[in-house]
Amino acid sequence: SPYESYIAVAEALNRLTPGDHDKKSALFNSGAEAVENAVKIARKYTGKQAIVAFDHGYHGRTNLTMALTAKSMPYKSGFGPFAPEVYRAPGSYPLRDGLSGPDAAARAITLIDKQVGADNLAAVIIEPIQGEGGFIVPADGFLPAIADWCRANGVVFIADEVQSGFARTGAMFASDLFGIVPDLVTTAKGIAAGMPLAAVTGRAEIMDAAHVGGLGGTYGGNPVACAAALAALEAFENDGLVERAQQIEQLLRGRLEPLAAADPRIGEVRGRGAMMAMEFVDPETGAPDATLTAAVAKSAIAEGV
Repeated sequence: SPYESYIAVAEALNRLTPGDHDKKSALFNSGAEAVENAVKIARKYTGKQAIVAFDHGYHGRTNLTMALTAKSMPYKSGFGPFAPEVYRAPGSYPLRDGLSGPDAAARAITLIDKQVGADNLAAVIIEPIQGEGGFIVPADGFLPAIADWCRANGVVFIADEVQSGFARTGAMFASDLFGIVPDLVTTAKGIAAGMPLAAVTGRAEIMDAAHVGGLGGTYGGNPVACAAALAALEAFENDGLVERAQQIEQLLRGRLEPLAAADPRIGEVRGRGAMMAMEFVDPETGAPDATLTAAVAKSAIAEGV
């Protein structure tokens, strides 16, 4: 018997997440825990095991989510072995691959078909705008094409909105920017303004696949975190935070894009809303410049940023 506040948070998530289909939500403690449970639900629903994640993706620091995460240092190195039946596909990274969204999707789908096969694939998981990977915004058309392929092939499409959710991108969820309706959405971070809370929200028939007692945890949806979430969600809806993120993007672009035009060490300014980034590169080769990036970060900290 959950707390009344748990039910209220679930109802709010069901209302705010993309799509107007029947939904259910389950609450957990952290983003990684939400991702693990989304994978559990997808596997139970489909009766299949394989999961596809994408280049540059980040999904957490637990064993399964390390397997889903693309980057070895600092997230994975020395911590294996990792969970099996996880496969990686190329995503959309316009600065680096130069592909249109449909072409990048076709490349990924070809690899998935060849190396995994839809008959074995429970779910595809992707960050609509990648977080730790570098705030990478996929080319237009990439996410809808992947979502359409999943729907046509009985594959659960999971949007990991742990970093990109709750007004950060100038929309309530980054999925909204691309016109996609995920089957399952994972959320955390902004959901409760710093209190430990996370959620999986999804199509009711998929969420109902898990047997009674199969999902849960001692602290998931605790009443203090739920109270914080209800207050945070009210602020997201009523305090103009979506619009504020849009203003932040305009302010940042107004300063950063002229810098990029004048300085060849800035390869790209990208992002949406308050989820903005610059990529620093070697002007000669275009390769990422980690030394310059570290120097800029250190200087920003010294200036109080």
